[in-house]
Parts: sequence; C-alpha cells; structure tokens
Amino acid sequence: MAYRVGVDVGGTFTDVLLINEESGRTWRSKVPSTPEDQSIGVLYGIQKACREAGIDQGEVSHVLHGTTVATNAVLEGKGARVGLITTRGFRQVLQIARSYVPGGLAGWIVWPKPTPLASLENTIEAEERTSTRGEIIEPLDEDDLRAKLQTLRANDVASVCISLINSFANAEHELRVAAIVKEEMPGIPVSLSTTVLPEMREYERTLTTVANGYVQVQVGNYVRNLEEKIRAGGLDAELALLRSDGGLTSPAASIERPVSLLMSGPAGGVTGATWAAKASQQGNFLSFDMGGTSTDVAMVMDYKPKIAKDTQVGDLKIRVSSVDVRTVGAGGGSIAHVPELTRALRVGPQSAGAVPGPASYGKGGTLPTVTDANVVLGYLPEELAGGEIRMDVAAARTAVASLAEAAGLPDIETAAAGVIAVVNENILGAIRLVSVQQGYDPRDFALIAFGGAGPLHGNALGKLLGSWPVIIPPSPGVLNAYGDVMTSYREEAARTLVRSLSSMSDTELGSLFEQLRVTATDRLIVQGVAADELSYAYKADVRYHGQGFELTIELPTDGLGEGVTDTLASGFDAEHQRLFSFLLEADHEIVSLTVVAIHTATEIPSVPIEQGTGDISAALIRTTEIWVEGKRHESALYDRGLLRAGDVVSGPAIIVEMDSTALVLPDHEATVDPSGCLLINPTRS
Repeated sequence: MAYRVGVDVGGTFTDVLLINEESGRTWRSKVPSTPEDQSIGVLYGIQKACREAGIDQGEVSHVLHGTTVATNAVLEGKGARVGLITTRGFRQVLQIARSYVPGGLAGWIVWPKPTPLASLENTIEAEERTSTRGEIIEPLDEDDLRAKLQTLRANDVASVCISLINSFANAEHELRVAAIVKEEMPGIPVSLSTTVLPEMREYERTLTTVANGYVQVQVGNYVRNLEEKIRAGGLDAELALLRSDGGLTSPAASIERPVSLLMSGPAGGVTGATWAAKASQQGNFLSFDMGGTSTDVAMVMDYKPKIAKDTQVGDLKIRVSSVDVRTVGAGGGSIAHVPELTRALRVGPQSAGAVPGPASYGKGGTLPTVTDANVVLGYLPEELAGGEIRMDVAAARTAVASLAEAAGLPDIETAAAGVIAVVNENILGAIRLVSVQQGYDPRDFALIAFGGAGPLHGNALGKLLGSWPVIIPPSPGVLNAYGDVMTSYREEAARTLVRSLSSMSDTELGSLFEQLRVTATDRLIVQGVAADELSYAYKADVRYHGQGFELTIELPTDGLGEGVTDTLASGFDAEHQRLFSFLLEADHEIVSLTVVAIHTATEIPSVPIEQGTGDISAALIRTTEIWVEGKRHESALYDRGLLRAGDVVSGPAIIVEMDSTALVLPDHEATVDPSGCLLINPTRS
C-alpha cells in the first residue's frame, strides 16, 4: 500500500496527516512546532502518525509540505543580506517604491516606511540600457560591472539579485550579468528578474526579485536540512512543497524560486476547505482558518479558489500568484490587553505562540489569551489533543482576572466574553475584505471553520455574517495538512504584452498562449511530471487604454480558437461592470498573458461514515456548564468520533475530537453529514 503525508507547520502546532491512497483512511498527529528548527517538529509528527497507523516510515511515498519559512523570514526581517544590480539611474528603485501608504486618513504622518530588503550600500548600477521593445540602446560595460562587484563581495552579501530596466522585453543583459556574477562571486545564489517575474513595472519586478533572493538562503537551508533528515529517518519518500497558488513544487524548484512559497501554509487550508465543501455539496463558501497565532480567510466560488496576482506580506506587496487569503493576527494564542490610555479591551496581534503559550497550557505563560478566555467560559474542556495537553483552569482564570481588573469589568466571565467578542469582530473584518469589499454578500455563502481554534468560533461568526451552514470538516485542526495531501504540481509562465486587443488576431493571440504553454510544461517536466498528465488554464490581464490597473480574465480551455479576442473583451466588460458598475467606450488593452500548467491530482477516495439511528447518547461524555450571553447554560459534551451520519446535536453543546473542539450555541444545531462534516444551522422554529 502507498501512503501520503501532508505536513503543515504553524506558529504554535505542526499538523501531520497520513493517508492511505487506496482506502482513503487517515491518521493524524498534532505536535508543538519547533521554531528553532522546524524540521524537528515535522519529523516527530511524521513518526507519531506512522506509529498510530502501525506502518513503517519506509511505506510513505510522498511528503507534501506547506511551510512558513519564507513568510517568517520576511515578517521577522531575518532574510539574507542581498546585493542588488540595477541599470544606471535606478539604484533607489526600492527606496522610492510606490506612493501608496496603508492605513486611514493621515496615516502617512505616523507610518514608518519599511526598510528595503536590499540596502543602498549593497546596490550597484550596471552601465547598460534596453528599450521597451527589447532593443539594445547601450551595451553592457562588463569591466565596470566587475569592478563594482567587488563592493558586494566586500560587504559579504549572501545573495545577488539582478533587475535591469526593460529586461522583460530582452533578457540578454541580465543573463550576461548573471554569468559575470558567478565568475566573480562563485557559490553565491543569483536571482534574475526575467526568471522570477518577467513583467513590466520596474518597482514590482525588482521587489519580487529581491524578495526571492532575501529568502533564498533560509529556504534553501531548510529544504536541504529537511531532505537530509527525512532520508536519515528512514523515509525514501518524494518531498514536495506547497506553493502560494495552491500547487506543488519540487525541492530544487522551491530553492531556485522560494518567493513562490510566501503563502504556502494558508494555501493548503483553502485546498482542504474546498475538499470539505465538495463533500458537503456547498459550491460557494468562505473559509476561516484560525490557528494559534493568526486567522486566514478566503472566498471560494464554484469550488475554485480565487488566485490573486499579488501576495501581501507585512507592508510589502510582492508580485507573485497566490490564493487570495487575508490574514489577521487573531488566533488562540493572541494576547488580550487593556491599554492604559483607552482602557478598552484589545486582542492581538501579539501571540503567546507555542512557548510559553497560553496561561492554561501550564508552560509558564501568564498573559491572558483567547484560549484562556475559552477555558474560562467553559468552551474548552480540560484535555486537548487527545489528552496530550491538559488545561490549567486556575491559571486561565488568574490571567483573565487581570483583564477584568484593568478594564473595570464586574467579573472574570464578562472579561472572557469580551475577549471572544473582540477577536470575533477582528476576524469578521478580515472576512468582509474578501466578500463585501469584493462585491459579494456573505449571506450567499457557507462558512467553513477549521484550524485548531476555528470550530470554537465558527458558530458565532456564522451569526455575525448570516452565512449558513457553518461547516466543521473532519479533523479540522489538521485540514491544512489534508489540503497539502490533496493538491498537485503546478507551474505558470507569463509574458508582458501591452497591445491593443483590436490590433490582434485570434491566431496571433492563440500562438502566444501556445508558446507560454510549452514553457510552463517544460518547467514541470524538469520536476518529473509527465506532459500527458497536465491540464491548462489561460489568463490575460486586460484594461481600458489609459487605465493604470488591469483585471485578470480567465479564458475557457476550449475557447482559444476563433473568437478568443471577443471572449476576452466581453469577459473584461462583465467583470468591470460587476466591480465598478460602469463601462467605458475605450479600447481594450492586453497587458500580459499567463498560462498555468496543472498536474492531474491523485484521486484519494473519501471514507463515508456509518449511518446513525438518531440516538446520540453513546457519544455523550458528560454535561458541563458554559457561559453564553451573560448567563450560564448547561451544555452536553460529545465525542465526535462516536457520532454517526444523520445525527443531530442541539445546542448548547461542545463536540470534542483529538485536534479541535467545536461549539454549538443555544438555538442552533449541528447535523452530521455522511461525509463526516458537521453542518451547523439555526434551529428551525
């Protein structure tokens, strides 16, 4: 039998899911993350899952891994010292950046501009020039370049990035500069903008290339270290990493282009949520992944996650395709506090993380967190993760009591309820960004709640949004790892064009798409993927002539022949009308073309659960008390593993399993779907 392992490393826990490819049976493990070396937690989690399944590690054929190494390197400012080579006159491209400043009105007064990933002292200028049409205006001065490279070598840069003006139109000078760098600075990794992002807009292209070099050393060290430890641990499995756009990539490709991993972790969650949506037949949904440190939200329509052209990491918007996920610093470990100035309760974005963790974990943490508030309100039982974690209720109450005193609240329960209300509103704001702000009504979508903390807050978020049903997938705490297992290899090729649509024929446009299709295919063949197992998506960025932004329009795979230009124009008009409620009488202009090559995913069968009789008494563990809406309620505590298809759990109720805990509020009920999902809806009157 063949087994696959999905691994997702979070800020607090590392989740591992082992799945039998033939039967679909799964085993899961949840272990504390090891920030000092993430591979330690990964290997321990794999070993634990294999022990649970009673198999030898040598039987694992694939290890599919979503990682936050690249993201953390950028957020924590711990990337490599980068050397940047630009065209003469463009040395300060990262310092000038764009004029946009995040935040509200007058935010520019207090907003500290982020430090560029490549400093001016490590930026040199090449004497050369290429036109927008790709013509060589000024040849490269190689002797001058070799002399200037001595500055980068003296400054001990660990990575060199090359971004020359208009190189997207002609890569000749960048390729030559790269060759000279390798001669003068052997062993130093080199990133070329024509490889990382061959598109116009100098700032975005340079920033993305520099981001690639900034995380390349750290990602490379991690991936190589993980591969070595996997082999040393007795696993002869194929290792693949999850890209930001939800596809897989090989270790070698991830080391060459690590910028594609910046949203690796959240992408796995959206893939897993899509599986749960298909199982419960909910085509349109909002996903809500609440872990220990943060919450990731996304919107999916017709089982297709929205892919954005940009990835936001901290204050930087990096031009790399990713699942359109918004992140807010609201997790189970988010610390609640009361600022002296306002005396108003605040939650996050600071987190207690895995060490020392919430006060209730009994590992030395003393600050009140969202998890502590859930313990005080009775939503979390005293044991978590199958008994591996025992909650310290007294410590949780002591921590939350400090909030009640600081905020002048009458009792601990009111303070804890305030923490939950604030964190729910924080998450609500993020969900509105991917729904209401994009022109969609959340009431037209289901809500899928997962992650270690998501099922505790899903019912409350459903009430705030009006999104029903609230779906709690099986193994919600390790759903990101499940998504890693279910995904497939993916690559893309893009080209800047900037042509009037009316000046292009269907044949010319089809030919350009075909060239990109071959490029994307070749990139996957190098990674060991068979060409006859690929499918393709064709996209174009289109705008009105004179506009400063464009919309991405996806073409039907069978629509690249006659009428493709008309299809693009009508698709753009429809999307522009939906987003902005008006159209212009102006020429359509193609800015760029993209082809995505996708490997056909291995179909892993789902395991339907046994049909129940309607009697759920066997699943009842005991009764307990919870605090909801200012008063105590008697609540039943159920073992999810003993619930069967068709069973209905009426709220208030708590449903526990190894990796997560779900809360069903009063006047709501959870129905067990044959897929194993819990579907929470308001109780019918």
